[in-house]
Amino acid sequence: MNPASSPTGWYFSQFDAFEKTLNGESKSELHSLRREAMDKFQSNGFPTTRNEEWKFTNVGAIAKAEFKPVLGLTSSGVAQSNVRQFWLDTRHRLVFINGHFSPELSTVGTLPKGAVCGSLASSLRTTDPHAHTFLARQVKVDETPFVSLNTAFLQDGAFVYIPDGIVLDDSIQLLFIASEKQPFLASPRNLVIIGKRSRVSIVESYVSLTDQTYLTNAVTEIVAGDESIVEHDKLQNESLRAFHVAMIHAKLGAKAQFTSNSIAVGGSIVRNNVTVVLDAERSECTLNGLSLSTGSQVIDNHTTIDHAKPNCSSHELYKAIIDGKSRGVFNGKIFVRADAQKTDAKQTNKTLLLSDEATVDTKPQLEIFADDVKCTHGATVGQLDAEQVFYLRSRGIDETAARDILTFAFASDVVRRVHVDPLRDQLETLIHERLDQGRLVESL
Repeated sequence: MNPASSPTGWYFSQFDAFEKTLNGESKSELHSLRREAMDKFQSNGFPTTRNEEWKFTNVGAIAKAEFKPVLGLTSSGVAQSNVRQFWLDTRHRLVFINGHFSPELSTVGTLPKGAVCGSLASSLRTTDPHAHTFLARQVKVDETPFVSLNTAFLQDGAFVYIPDGIVLDDSIQLLFIASEKQPFLASPRNLVIIGKRSRVSIVESYVSLTDQTYLTNAVTEIVAGDESIVEHDKLQNESLRAFHVAMIHAKLGAKAQFTSNSIAVGGSIVRNNVTVVLDAERSECTLNGLSLSTGSQVIDNHTTIDHAKPNCSSHELYKAIIDGKSRGVFNGKIFVRADAQKTDAKQTNKTLLLSDEATVDTKPQLEIFADDVKCTHGATVGQLDAEQVFYLRSRGIDETAARDILTFAFASDVVRRVHVDPLRDQLETLIHERLDQGRLVESL
């Protein structure tokens, strides 16, 4: 088949043009990885609903579009006054415009000796040993077609390296801003390496200054060393015309503690994949998620917790609030390998439907190959309790306010698990705004 005539031909031609700009870099190990990824993407193409992993999320609208990859920093017109609204109160903030690092909009306070917090592209250019050693080692180049596409256009993103025995009091915010005025593809690639006995909090935020249709296709790789404590919070609040596909992959060392809090409210079609591998004894992970959708949004959360070693535990709570004609998807897998005796795993998915036209597909899964384990999973789908609404109304609260109070209480169970105070405050405000916005959308 002629690559130009294939469904992925647009990206093949864009890759060919990208390759011609690289000069000497085209012979680098990194570009060999890019070529491999593009070959995989060409072979596999975009996923369809015939693929079991994409059965409930049709990405045909993404496949049909021609998004032009952003291959350099184009921050013209984006000033601090534009992005200050998205800042968290922290000394460490990396800002990316359309997937590329902006030194002018970023600020990094004093870091402990040996720590790195900056641009992945810069670290790769300076042959940082940690960046080269760990990049693309956790996520396979063909893990999903979107991972292949991300790797093919891999250029920049965040690189965070924290040596052994370091405790960072301030969180690190990775702020990704969409600003292009034409349909575009942003491919941020983030690499986070946390040393033994270190403690850090990472906040990954995706926001928009444009109402253009575009695709954010992000991959974040996290390595948590022995006895480390890592909290990774992700907020996705992009344009309602945007598409957002992301992969987060974390590998845990012995006695490591990893917490992921994923909040999704923006986007037209959203797919979040979160994979955690408990790769050494007595490691522990907690996955929390909350999505709010309205109109015709589709928000899909796929999680995988791989208990590869014995004496590990995992706790998972994902919630969705679905309004209008929107759709939610949850697919949560827990694998317990044959050697992973004494595993303790709990998975819970809860969905609140606010309209008769809202839909959800939920599929909690357990695959257990060990015999001495304690594992539970379950899913519930329902609407607001009419008796609770009536009770609040009997106390003088109007129906709209009563429904908002109960909806916010449902969401706050996840929000209060976020330990970064500025982010938690931001989320509470955002949820109230989205509830108001949902009513406005449904009234049109």
